[in-house]
Amino acid sequence: MPREVAIVGAGIVGLATAHHLLAEGWRVRLIERGGVAEGASFGNAGALAFTDVLPLASPGILRRAPAWVLDPLGPLALPPAYLPRIAPWLLRFWRASLPDRHRHATAVQAGLMRLAARAMDAMVASAGLSGRLRHDGNLELYESEAELAAAEPGWAAREREGIAFEHVRGDRLAALQPGLSPRFAAGTFTPNWMTVDDPHRFALALHADVTARGAALTKGEVTGIAPDGDGVRLALADGATLTSDACVLAAGAWSRELARRLGDRVPLDTERGYNTTLPPGAFDLRRQLTFGGHGFVVTPLATGIRVGGAVEFGGLRRPPNFARADAMLRKAAAFLPGLDTGGGRQWMGFRPSLPDSLPVIGPSRASPRVIYAFGHGHLGLTQSAGTGQIVADLLAGRRPDVEVEALRAGRFG
Repeated sequence: MPREVAIVGAGIVGLATAHHLLAEGWRVRLIERGGVAEGASFGNAGALAFTDVLPLASPGILRRAPAWVLDPLGPLALPPAYLPRIAPWLLRFWRASLPDRHRHATAVQAGLMRLAARAMDAMVASAGLSGRLRHDGNLELYESEAELAAAEPGWAAREREGIAFEHVRGDRLAALQPGLSPRFAAGTFTPNWMTVDDPHRFALALHADVTARGAALTKGEVTGIAPDGDGVRLALADGATLTSDACVLAAGAWSRELARRLGDRVPLDTERGYNTTLPPGAFDLRRQLTFGGHGFVVTPLATGIRVGGAVEFGGLRRPPNFARADAMLRKAAAFLPGLDTGGGRQWMGFRPSLPDSLPVIGPSRASPRVIYAFGHGHLGLTQSAGTGQIVADLLAGRRPDVEVEALRAGRFG
């Protein structure tokens, strides 16, 4: 009889994990507290950023962060009332930025990205999603040669990992993206960066595929997970219980408390991301643009042009501050003269982030039958298929093709 696995969370990571486990012969039940892919998977920037191997925790960002924090509408916001809660996370973030730890995390992230790219190619082909990918690359923009020079160590690290890129200026820059403000002196083009047509549509198409292959969906909020003999018992908020042979916790920003009840204190916190999606045709956007000095991107989607990004630490309960989305939109209008900013739809979502920018993927302290798959920060879509492959390997007793020890829940002590 086929084994059964319960996956807590029907976002892109849970769906990609379902895809891989169905291919291994598992019977799959997805359990989702809201709608399918209606969390961070709904309104993200749509990037398959396999070249984005540098952890956020780096010596460079520590030099820039204080100035950002002082600007309530800047790339990084930290409400003073939230500081006591986030302080332990920030201490671990500082430790992760130390040179030796940063180099190790970069190597681990690069290995995970190589696996993620291979696994995504296979999943997209198997699920018939190839037509939903754009292969236009990404263009990161700099307002001065000094800003490009400051980014050079990061590009050197990517070069060591075999990542292709091209620094561009003048006519080449203008050809890659016509209509840029003349304030931009240079850019870096990464040709192997991809985007999806729309992240929510992409996730729903994957859900349709796993459903056609036999995955079931249960609507409900999981309040507890516990080993139960040779299996796992899940408690739901409505008083119901479910049993399964194994469980995968892929609940994104809502994973921390469930992991704590299993005995793992994971320093997961929530980066709140904002965006505005403008109607199609708002600008002749040729590819995703990254404004790294301002902490946001502009992405061409089938559903419009998405202007979003930035980081706001504030947990799951504070009300949204859409002034942050407005600030990014004003900057985008200055950077892309001719951008029509009317008719936009605003959104805020929760990114589940860990101090070292690496996800938690691996067995829980309570049982090897409970596998964690959360904490991907800005890279959930990018790393979703790779995560599904790692989970499938772990449940099959195979050693994954990454340094999985560096992804364990207990790595923070």
